[in-house]
Amino acid sequence: MLPYQSLAEATSALGRNLTFAETLWFNYSARKSDYFLYCHNILFLFLIFSVVPLPLVFIELMRIAGFDRYKIQPKVRLSFSEMSRCYKDVMRMFFLVVGPLQLVSFPSVKMIGIRTGLPLPSGWEILSQLLVYFVVEDYTNYWIHRFLHNKWGYEKIHRVHHEYAAPIGFAAPYAHWAEILILGIPSFLGPAMVPGHMITFWLWIALRQVEAIETHSGWTASLQFVGHAATRYDFPWSITKYIPFYGGAEYHDYHHYVGGQSQSNFASVFTYCDYIYGTDKGYRYQKKILKKLKEELESSDTQNGGSYHISTQSLKSD
Repeated sequence: MLPYQSLAEATSALGRNLTFAETLWFNYSARKSDYFLYCHNILFLFLIFSVVPLPLVFIELMRIAGFDRYKIQPKVRLSFSEMSRCYKDVMRMFFLVVGPLQLVSFPSVKMIGIRTGLPLPSGWEILSQLLVYFVVEDYTNYWIHRFLHNKWGYEKIHRVHHEYAAPIGFAAPYAHWAEILILGIPSFLGPAMVPGHMITFWLWIALRQVEAIETHSGWTASLQFVGHAATRYDFPWSITKYIPFYGGAEYHDYHHYVGGQSQSNFASVFTYCDYIYGTDKGYRYQKKILKKLKEELESSDTQNGGSYHISTQSLKSD
């Protein structure tokens, strides 16, 4: 709740006129508690989990003319019942774990210094803090994810997320309840190290989940692996192609393809950790094989419309 009773009082306290954004924020938040503002995350997450995957789901179910040429495996289709089951599983975990976790974690957010008052952060401040949050989360998530692929971590916890060997957007947050709690730590570390405004925190939570959905649904260009069917499309206009070191759908696809035996591509957003620690060797070898096969098929004029098949033995992780 803002400590000002009116716009005039806020203007006097800041020593300047409020910006348009600050005026909107004052009108919306002045009489709302910090806890209520923080709980907006629950609504944002629900909308993101429910709405963001829908465009590709709609394209897949309606089989819209013109889009099949962007699909990696045109003959593969996921049914409405399969997608619906995945969404129901995610919503059950959302209401049983994610929502309650948001409700009880407010004291920690106050403790680290997430503020709700004026002035609002500048655009550059928001961008710089979001960059820190992504890098910190990516590094810590890499090691936790790698731990979850040891024998105990995978069998007891992480195997739930890999039940969807052909991930779609709805499957991004699908995981064991313990994994949801554990992976909340990397998401919290960035804001704890560089606390910002509640608006920045909202943006961070929202963007991280949108990125996870994108990684599992494939708005980016991707090479598809044998037997790994999903609603994945290779759209040439995807802006994520231009983000340095960004992994995306193709990168994470390989991790899900290899499954429980995967020792490759643990990174959640960027690829630098896998490169530094040598956990992308199997993936890079696989890409080399696919590139060579594509060149051979093109040279022999036996290309089959973009769906290439090679032996599973040559695709195994290094």
